[in-house]
Amino acid sequence: MADMKINVNAVWDGGVTGNGTLKSEFLDTKIAIPTSLGGSGNGASPKEVLVSSVTTCYTATLTFVLESRKLPVAELTVNSEATISDNEFKIIHYPQIVLSEDATEEQIQSAIRATEAADKGCEVGNLLKKADVKIGIQGNVSVK
Repeated sequence: MADMKINVNAVWDGGVTGNGTLKSEFLDTKIAIPTSLGGSGNGASPKEVLVSSVTTCYTATLTFVLESRKLPVAELTVNSEATISDNEFKIIHYPQIVLSEDATEEQIQSAIRATEAADKGCEVGNLLKKADVKIGIQGNVSVK
């Protein structure tokens, strides 16, 4: 991978019960400490930002894999769910791929395999796996 430089700016106001903003070239979101930790909860928590990052990476990687296989994708959505406890951090991606009505059985099977290939190719997910985060895929492929 080519060298990459990313600049992110965080500005915070109001102590623990305050909130802030997180900005980069294409990101502008409110951030806050969750209410469960005594914060305002009026913005994305650090864990939400982390899960959003891995979901974005997985979705972009899946898009690349599907396109490289020249599959007739009509619609793609990915929902992700994180379960966080004292001894486990687990993320499950739920990709939903809808292929055009003329998709062949071979293309359907290729799309199913693409959901796993994208998991292996997602750099952010791979970094999290090194930190013992469990990542699973439960995809669904259908035809329009």
